Amino acid sequence: MAGVLYKRLGLPNDVIALATSWLLLPWSLKPIWSPLLEMFKTKKFFIVLFEVVGGLSLALVALSLPLPGFFRYSIAFFAVTAFCSATHDIAADGLYIASLSSKQQASFAGWQGGFFNVARFFSQGGLVILAGFLESRVGTQHAWMSIFVFVGIILVLVGLYHARVLPKGGTERSSQNFSEMYRTFVDVLATFFRKPNIWLLLIFILLYRAGEGQVVRIGPLFLLGSRAEGGLGLTTDQFGAIYGTAGTVAFILGSILGGYFAARLGLKKAIIPLICAMNFPNVAYLYLSIALPQNPFLVGTAMSVEMFGYGFGFVGVILLMMQEIAPGPYQTAHYAFATALMNLGLMLPGTVSGKIQMAIGYRNFFLWVLISCLPALILARFIPIGRRAAGSEVSSSALEDSSRKAEVAAKRNTGGEI
Repeated sequence: MAGVLYKRLGLPNDVIALATSWLLLPWSLKPIWSPLLEMFKTKKFFIVLFEVVGGLSLALVALSLPLPGFFRYSIAFFAVTAFCSATHDIAADGLYIASLSSKQQASFAGWQGGFFNVARFFSQGGLVILAGFLESRVGTQHAWMSIFVFVGIILVLVGLYHARVLPKGGTERSSQNFSEMYRTFVDVLATFFRKPNIWLLLIFILLYRAGEGQVVRIGPLFLLGSRAEGGLGLTTDQFGAIYGTAGTVAFILGSILGGYFAARLGLKKAIIPLICAMNFPNVAYLYLSIALPQNPFLVGTAMSVEMFGYGFGFVGVILLMMQEIAPGPYQTAHYAFATALMNLGLMLPGTVSGKIQMAIGYRNFFLWVLISCLPALILARFIPIGRRAAGSEVSSSALEDSSRKAEVAAKRNTGGEI
């Protein structure tokens, strides 16, 4: 939503891509401060705190829009919101684990992923459509002010509701545990980097979403950009319906089918097709940048193909982290480190995507994005999938279980979106 807001307010693509990409940084750094949440207060306390603070910061985004230096102030409040969201994610996962049995966790895993996608529908679809409706009546600035005040109020009310109904999710701990927590953290890091082939795996994870990290920043700006600058000139409500609604449905379907595909073939055989599925549908953007169609149905179809491929292929990197990096001591922490690096692989290409697009234009940019997938595709041939420290292959039952978990993780779409 931040990218759509700034595009509608007339900021250049390079500024938008750089600023909104940096908002992903808290999701890459959150393993660093996650142990602190175990030392102070309860998980419920942090959930409520960051829901309320996040809601207030979104309201402050709205209040900053009429100011002369609105970009400087609004991006600062978005950064606060990003930190709150990433830290809230830690506390919410902790509460989920601490308050539910293993059987209950498995039962509600699908619901958890489902509600993440309800939020995607609500924010990227419904709210953007509403913003487009308001733009035609009260103007761009007041429309988006209304949207962010509305969302801020909802988030504060949700926080107050959770203050009444959520379990504590664990007892409060004393800061005297700091030295113990520090030793554990160091051991977690040491064992992580002693895993077999870890550096090769980490480089692969970093490169896996290099193309998508650029498309996810520039794609929406292309759809909203004027035809004079080579964009499609969609209205805000058209964008919400196509990208936020139809695109989200396609992403969910892709992630479900991608999980079944990987479970059937095994990750070793599936990884290259999954990389291709994630990146080759970006041809849809290349086609749109050449043809510049005016038919919203045609644009929506192309976007659905691209988002379906994104969801289908995204399962691959999730499974790789679950099966090749997480196993062993500290599985949860090691998986968190891997996802942090994966989010960094999404953030870093995004920071330079705006500069690249403005230098070579939309058409050549989407061609460049297709080329960006080649390093991961080449490296995939050298990744030692299925060979752990003990040299054992992943069992079929373990693979199917991981694939189901990967479907949930992919539908949740690891990595924050603001």
